[in-house]
Amino acid sequence: MANDNKVSAELREKFGKGFARRLRVDGKIPAVIYGHGTDPVHVALPAHEMTLLLRKANQVLEIDLAGTTHLALVKDVQRDPVRQIIEHLDLIVVVKGEKVQVEVAVHTSGEVFPGNNVDLETKTLLLEVEATHIPEFVTIDISGLEDGAQIHAKDIPLPAGASLITDADQLIINVYAPRGEEEAVAAAPAAE
Repeated sequence: MANDNKVSAELREKFGKGFARRLRVDGKIPAVIYGHGTDPVHVALPAHEMTLLLRKANQVLEIDLAGTTHLALVKDVQRDPVRQIIEHLDLIVVVKGEKVQVEVAVHTSGEVFPGNNVDLETKTLLLEVEATHIPEFVTIDISGLEDGAQIHAKDIPLPAGASLITDADQLIINVYAPRGEEEAVAAAPAAE
């Protein structure tokens, strides 16, 4: 795992809305680290650093807390609905080598056969992967696909060590030819 996910944290001993607001004014984000049978640890993290790190989904952080390093997966990010600033983070303790279930974005590459459209029916896949090797996304090559082509979850090449949790028959990509006005008008009487 790269060292660019290292963050220094401060232990929080005061709680409540007022204290959380003061933390955010000081450029910090309140957070809680829990899991693996440990007691929850309340911390304050640097807001600017965390905002930059959280641009990528499924971040695993090395949190330095008073000389002790905690490996934690970002589980939940609470944002202000208007200003979109991070208000609170929930972090789950992970162990190197441990497998976790995460939602991973689906991206496409290439172009379908000219004149066809492509729908990305499902934008994420649920995968089980090693906590320290979570892919940012999976890519599906749609080059040259024609009308009627479909790609299901089971057809997607997964990164090494990843296993599919999403239903294998889940439709991910659907390729279709757009219906012209003449075809739509001709189909309407036939439907009656």
